[in-house]
Amino acid sequence: MSQSRLTPDEWQETARLVSLDEADFPAGRHAFHREELMNFIDQDTQSAAPATAPASTAPARRRGFMRPLIVIPAAACSLAVLAAGALTLTGSSSGHRSLVAGPALTAQVGAGTAQGVPQLLNQISLAAAKKPAPTVRAGQYIYIESQVGTTYEKTVDDRTTVVSDGIHRRQIWRSTDGAKGWLIDPAVFPPGGGTVDHINEKGEIEPARLGGPSYDYLATLTTDPDTLLAKIYKETKGQGNSPDQQAFTTIGDLLNESMPPADLNVALFKTATKIPGVVLVKDAVDAAGRHGVAVARLDETSGARTEWIFDAKSYTYLGERTIQVRPHGGDSGKIKPGTILYTSAITARQAVDEMKQLPSSAA
Repeated sequence: MSQSRLTPDEWQETARLVSLDEADFPAGRHAFHREELMNFIDQDTQSAAPATAPASTAPARRRGFMRPLIVIPAAACSLAVLAAGALTLTGSSSGHRSLVAGPALTAQVGAGTAQGVPQLLNQISLAAAKKPAPTVRAGQYIYIESQVGTTYEKTVDDRTTVVSDGIHRRQIWRSTDGAKGWLIDPAVFPPGGGTVDHINEKGEIEPARLGGPSYDYLATLTTDPDTLLAKIYKETKGQGNSPDQQAFTTIGDLLNESMPPADLNVALFKTATKIPGVVLVKDAVDAAGRHGVAVARLDETSGARTEWIFDAKSYTYLGERTIQVRPHGGDSGKIKPGTILYTSAITARQAVDEMKQLPSSAA
């Protein structure tokens, strides 16, 4: 069986044998096509190569930010980690995943325009600056609850169909240093969830980075937009389908399932104004069915557009959506324009004192 054909129905055995790097983010962003999956495998294979091996001439490829992070189908995550043999994922049970593949998620593709993008991002950054700064203490956990859904190709007996895991609840807790975490997501774990951490096979805590940040790490980042963008370009060089698309994806991943400190949150929007190709979509819908205005960018290689969705009046961040805009088809040719490859809606984001503790608003 081709590795690129591994689907969420087939992860169960794999997930119990290998670790899942960055499972604690809905990455974004967003490996929903075969070339993206191979990018994960390529980069992880390179990083897992012995130190004595000659340097590869191939460019580094993008890793999932754990857009979510599973924003990507868990199949891709499992394969990526199978190649790397790194961080730990431990389920609470070896039972079957609780979600059943359903119809593909689809929506009407809204028109994008470059007009008004700087003004919109300026309004969003001003609104973010006016909001009270979150209080986060050392030893706490960042809790994020969302509604998420992914569409993917499923192959059974050489017959490929496009299906989704449906919109479902996702809950993630991560310690401020990023070392400890717990994920409840029926598309990833059996009921009850499982451990997600940044500890490698040697028992060492992996250092946080843009592609796998902790709250403590985010607090150290510069808030100067030019300097921040330069850092993003430098650290993601060779990843994704283009430098600009990867920079947009990286910022989107930080917005989607982390809790950037207040000053950095404002800086991220200002930084986004400096990325070429960003457009405004007047009407986009998140995973909870909330309509908003979107800041978006089209990946010219995959034909998929990633949209950051904001409330049109308060400019509060609602969630993210990746939708197929141009014909591409994936492996089977069945992924058509209007297919929602990934969708999320943030419903709670708060610091709590203990793992698995729920804030009152999410209880």
